[in-house]
Amino acid sequence: MYLTILGINHRTAPVEVRGQVAFPPDRLPNALREITGLDNVREAAILSTCNRTELYCASQSDTRESVADWLCEFHGLGKDTLQPHLYSFEGATAVRHMLRVAAGLDSMILGEPQILGQMKDSFQEASRAGSLDTLVSRLFQHTFSVAKQIRTDTAIGASPVSVAFAAVSLARQIFGNLDEQTTLLIGAGETIELAARHLAEHGIGKMIIANRTLERAQQLAVQFNGYGIALDQIPAHLAEADIIISSTGSPSCILDIDMVRKALGSRKHRPVFMVDIAVPGDIDPGVADLDDVYHYTVDDLQQVIDENMKSRREAAAQAEDIIEVQTGHFMDWLKSLDAVPAIRAYRDHASAIGDAELEKARRQLASGEDPQQVLESLARNIINKLAHDPSVNLRHAVEQGQTSLLETVRTLFSLKDRK
Repeated sequence: MYLTILGINHRTAPVEVRGQVAFPPDRLPNALREITGLDNVREAAILSTCNRTELYCASQSDTRESVADWLCEFHGLGKDTLQPHLYSFEGATAVRHMLRVAAGLDSMILGEPQILGQMKDSFQEASRAGSLDTLVSRLFQHTFSVAKQIRTDTAIGASPVSVAFAAVSLARQIFGNLDEQTTLLIGAGETIELAARHLAEHGIGKMIIANRTLERAQQLAVQFNGYGIALDQIPAHLAEADIIISSTGSPSCILDIDMVRKALGSRKHRPVFMVDIAVPGDIDPGVADLDDVYHYTVDDLQQVIDENMKSRREAAAQAEDIIEVQTGHFMDWLKSLDAVPAIRAYRDHASAIGDAELEKARRQLASGEDPQQVLESLARNIINKLAHDPSVNLRHAVEQGQTSLLETVRTLFSLKDRK
C-alpha cells in the first residue's frame, strides 16, 4: 500500500495560488468522493487552510500524477499554474511530514497550535464522508498522539511568539488570574482581535473595545461578551481598565498623559497595564513615568518574542527527535500489515482442521464410542495435522541447505531445542 501526501503551502506558493486550490467546506464531501473514485486510490483526507492545502492518500500504486491532475481539474487550473508549487511525499517521508505539520514545525509561526485543530477537523470531515479506512485513519490517530506528546514533553507552545499573545501573557504575569480584571482594547484590527481571543480564553472579567467606527467595535465585542464604544468615549471608561492594549492606525496619540493621569486618580493606586502596539504609538510615552503604570511598547514585546522564539527553536529540535522515533514506530506498524494475509490464511487453515476434527469427534460420540478415547483422538489428530506440513517442509528446507529457516521457526514458535 502506498501512502502519499500531495500539497502546497506558504513556502511553495503565493497567497494567490493557495487561494485557488483551497477547498470550501461545502465542497469537501464531494471532493473526497471524487478523489477516492480515482483508480487505485483507496483512502483520502483533505486539509485546507489559508496557509496550506494537503491531500493525504492511501493507494495500491503510485498515484501522485493522477491525484495532481485531479486537483487541477477540480479547481479548473492548468498544470502549468499549479505544478511548480506542488510537493509530494511518500512512505516514511510522508509520515514524518504529517507529524511535523501537526506539531507546528512546518507552520509560518513555529509551534502554533491552531494547525492541530484544523487537522482534527480534516479527519472528522473525511470520516463523515466515508473516505477513510485502516491506514490513513491510523495515521491521523498516531499524528494526534504524537502532537500531544510533543506539547507535553517539550516547550514548543509554552512561549508566546505573537505580539498579541505576548501582551496577554505579560498581563497574566502582572495580575495572575484575569477573571476580575477589565480590559480596554483600542482598535479593531487583526492584532486586537487576536488579543481579545487570548484574553477571552484566559477568562477576562470584562472587555471593552473602542474603535473609530462604533459599529465595527460592537461587532467584534459581541463575539467575546464585551461591548463596543467610540474613541471619543474612552475618557469615560479609562478608569475602569486594568489592562489597556492599543493598536490603531492613528497618526497621533489617542491616550495623552493628562487623560491617563486623571484616570489613575480615580483608581486609587490600582495598577494599570498598558501595551502600545501601534506604530506610531497610540499612547503618550510619558505615561511610563507615572506611578502604578506598567507601560510596554511594541519594541519591548519584540524582545520578549525574540527570546521566546529562541526557546521554541530549542524545543523544536527536541520535537524533531520525537518525530523521528515515532515515524519509525508507524512504519513498523505499516510493515506489519504485510503479514496480515498470511496470518489470516494460517488461522483459517487451523480453524478448518479444528472444525473438521470436532465434527468427526461429535459423530464418534453419537455412535457411542468412549468419550475419553474420542477426546484423546481429537487432540492427537489436530496436533498431527497442524504439525505435518511445517515438519515436512522444514526437513526438506534443511536438506536443501536452507538452515536459516530453523532459527526462523524457533523464533516464530518460541521454541527451545530438546536436550
